[in-house]
Amino acid sequence: MARTMLLPVLLSFLILPFSALALTQDFCVADLSCSDTPAGYPCKAAGSVSSGDFYYHGLAAAGNTTNLIKAAVTPAFVGQFPGVNGLGISGARLDIAVGGVVPLHTHPAASELLFVVEGTILAGFITSSSNTVYTKTLYKGDAMVFPQGLLHYQYNGGASTAVAFVAFSGPNPGLQITDYALFANNLPSAVVEKVTFLDDAQVKKLKAVLGGSG
Repeated sequence: MARTMLLPVLLSFLILPFSALALTQDFCVADLSCSDTPAGYPCKAAGSVSSGDFYYHGLAAAGNTTNLIKAAVTPAFVGQFPGVNGLGISGARLDIAVGGVVPLHTHPAASELLFVVEGTILAGFITSSSNTVYTKTLYKGDAMVFPQGLLHYQYNGGASTAVAFVAFSGPNPGLQITDYALFANNLPSAVVEKVTFLDDAQVKKLKAVLGGSG
């Protein structure tokens, strides 16, 4: 019985220092002159913090969609918006031209909430346990959530440019696009053929398009 009662007490003492830190420190604006760490950037000295650290205008302008995927992501991550450091949030703007796509990709460090403000976006994600696909056509005013780490995509199959704003559950969500991970590097074509079941001509074509070698 005593051992059973002791465990919650020990857990309380382990949690207490972190709770106290959260209560006594209002924010931790990133000191971008230092290196990022798994726990985030070190805090900027309080005397050098300004209102500008908590403000970001970068999402007001449309991104440049004249590229291979006809889409642009404008980030408001900790590197652009130091005030989000330590708060567990960040954002982005997504512009997708007609026929444009954000290919299958993952955010290893955050879940994503997408809110459409213009146009139409076909979006979906794939579960890791059963490869079940959840997909939905989103219109102005619609929102969709993409759980952390799961493969997902967005495609504009409409007749006009689509615009969405995105919220992430971390200050630096990370990004890995599957196509670029496979074909935009120097992984030997013979290996890529084995792991993708594509033939040599297909692999070399994709490597040429995406800038890979090998």
